[in-house]
Amino acid sequence: MPSTRTWADIAVLLTLAMLGVVGFEPPFGGFGFLLAGIGGLAVGAATGILTSIYRLPVITTTLVAVTGYFLLGSAFAVPGQALAGVFPSLQSLASLAVGAVYGWADIVTLQTPIGAPQYIAVVPFVATWLVALIATTLAARWLPSRPRAAWRHGVMLIGPVLLYLAGVLLGTDTPFQAGVRGVTFAVLALVWLAWRRSSEGTLAAESAARNRRRKLAGTAILVAASVVVGTGSALVLAPPNDQRFVLRDEIEPPFDPLQYPSPLAGFREYSKLMQEDVLFTVDGLAPADRLRLATMDTFTGKLWNVTGPELQTAGSGSFALVGRELPRQDFITADRRENVTVTIEAYDDVWVPSVGYPTDLEFTAGDAADDTDSLRYNEATGTSVLTTGVSEGDSYTIDADVQRVLSGDDLADASPAAISLPPITDNPDITTAKAQELAGSATEPAAQLEAIRLGLAEQGFLSRGLASDAVPSRAGHGADRIDELLSRNQLIGDEEQYASAFALMASTYGYPARVVMGFAPEVVEGQVTEVRGEDVSAWVEVAFEDIGWVAYDPTPDETDIPQDQTPQPQIEPQPQVRQPPRADNDPEDLLTPVELDNEDTDDEDAFVFPTWLVVLALSILIPAAIILIPALIIGALKARRARRRRDAATGDARAAGAWDELVDQYTELGYAVPARSTRPMIARDLERQVPGEEPLPLRSLATATDRAVFSGADLDAASTDEVWSEAIAAVEIARRAVTRSRRILSRYRLHRRRRRRGRA
Repeated sequence: MPSTRTWADIAVLLTLAMLGVVGFEPPFGGFGFLLAGIGGLAVGAATGILTSIYRLPVITTTLVAVTGYFLLGSAFAVPGQALAGVFPSLQSLASLAVGAVYGWADIVTLQTPIGAPQYIAVVPFVATWLVALIATTLAARWLPSRPRAAWRHGVMLIGPVLLYLAGVLLGTDTPFQAGVRGVTFAVLALVWLAWRRSSEGTLAAESAARNRRRKLAGTAILVAASVVVGTGSALVLAPPNDQRFVLRDEIEPPFDPLQYPSPLAGFREYSKLMQEDVLFTVDGLAPADRLRLATMDTFTGKLWNVTGPELQTAGSGSFALVGRELPRQDFITADRRENVTVTIEAYDDVWVPSVGYPTDLEFTAGDAADDTDSLRYNEATGTSVLTTGVSEGDSYTIDADVQRVLSGDDLADASPAAISLPPITDNPDITTAKAQELAGSATEPAAQLEAIRLGLAEQGFLSRGLASDAVPSRAGHGADRIDELLSRNQLIGDEEQYASAFALMASTYGYPARVVMGFAPEVVEGQVTEVRGEDVSAWVEVAFEDIGWVAYDPTPDETDIPQDQTPQPQIEPQPQVRQPPRADNDPEDLLTPVELDNEDTDDEDAFVFPTWLVVLALSILIPAAIILIPALIIGALKARRARRRRDAATGDARAAGAWDELVDQYTELGYAVPARSTRPMIARDLERQVPGEEPLPLRSLATATDRAVFSGADLDAASTDEVWSEAIAAVEIARRAVTRSRRILSRYRLHRRRRRRGRA
């Protein structure tokens, strides 16, 4: 068992580690991670102490530690994925493995406070588990072997110091009680080092009481000096929060929205191909509410798109991993929406339909409920993305802040916000001329924008390119399509073209404008709203100082386009062409043979294991494999060890091998085998340790082994077999004498005795 001093060392090291792991509070935004952090300390410390008590070798200690990590980690790090919140499942075991490898990168790219992915809590768990395991193992085995080596005590502090630094580097610009934690850490470490030093040499003649008083006085002076110097240094030398070095400030979010096509480019897919399809249903909307799909603020001359992450602007490219709680939008004059429930039907895309700026998004049904780790959110635009996509059967609930609808009087004196957006490229020249024409004599920003909006809405006509439209309307919103829209006698297009044109015209005045694509269904308060493809819409948002992003809808309602102003092209008569003579072909020759696949690919009778049965089986088999595979490996190594000894070249080597095998197996059973002793001495010592009435012929076996080794006679196979039989019988007697737990632990211990000539 560890000594009192060893227990004190372990307590100090675990306390220092706890001071370090508390530093993870800023990125997690609370103390929810402490269950994982404290659990890692407990599992690592328990493993280190138990393996030291039973004197397990390094390989076996590692196997036991990894087994404990996976068996107990589910309850501490990912209880939401564990069976009954405690027992490991296939999903929780995968999270423990993935989080230990990838969680370190995710924690510096996630938007704080961190709520997802679920395996992110594995980071503090694995960090404290590893530090506690190494610290307790070294404190129980390494320090007692040379207690006067002061440098060993300093080495023991490496793990807690690294854990403390991890809390700093993985944190945010705002530290958690940096001064208090730092001073406490330094004082505790210095006091421990001072008291741990041996005083037997210089203070042996002094009384114990006087020695204790001197230590207490020195400790008080050390603590006072550390507090004064540490606090003063923190006040003078600590950098401002915005100048602290943290890793998250040096790493870009990994999600790139440019990997996906522009949402606005697929506008006609909804308005024409899915016109009558119910895309999703929404419960909890207020009249005039719109559903946001994507926000685009960069124009390349060909299309509007979401800004890529490489542009450091206040735009739409900074998507980050989030959990259920989303960061709140401060730049808004807000109305509140709560418990808005969206149920997906025919809709299938990565962009998550939402209302306003969500502050809470919880998936409640469908495949998306099990894949929330793929949710990304853009705080500036209120746009959510599920990289695995939402599809039929998914359902989620939203709490959101919605920009309040303001009147013209509210915006009369408002000025555009100083927001940096990506530059507009290849803006057609006609947008500037048309914007000045429609704005007329208006001078205030809000008045100019309203004049342009009214000009487009009143002078234009709506056509979505349907067969029922009086005049066809070409899809697209690039520079050529906008030039066509504004240069014709009649403005003809749909929301895709009008929103694009309005945003480009607003940008010619230098106003921050962006295009939003979404849905504008007719909402009846108190009823569930069915959103169809025909409800697709696009509008423009312009940022005003101290107000937020104000929506403008420049699309006209009028669909009755005057026919006299849009003359149809005349049909020119075509010259008559003599038809070729009819060929007398057999009707069967006109048919193209088609090979039919007679194989029935859908075998309805094929047996498929239920998913729950597969998950249950894997949840049982994986822990069983973690426990049994190490035992099988060590058992194979033991069998190989015994076989090599029994198959030695000479008879004396085979007899000596039998004794060595006996000693190794006794050691693995937990018996204390004296080192550097003769075989008879070892035999007497072991006979005293083995309880029970059954005789243990170790002394006779030791004498027979010495005779075989030193006599120089060549032993035959029968003699060596007899020695091996006696050795195996002695091992079985010792095995029956110990407890069941010691017999089980012996299967995980592998000892290899280094035989010295003439000795055991």
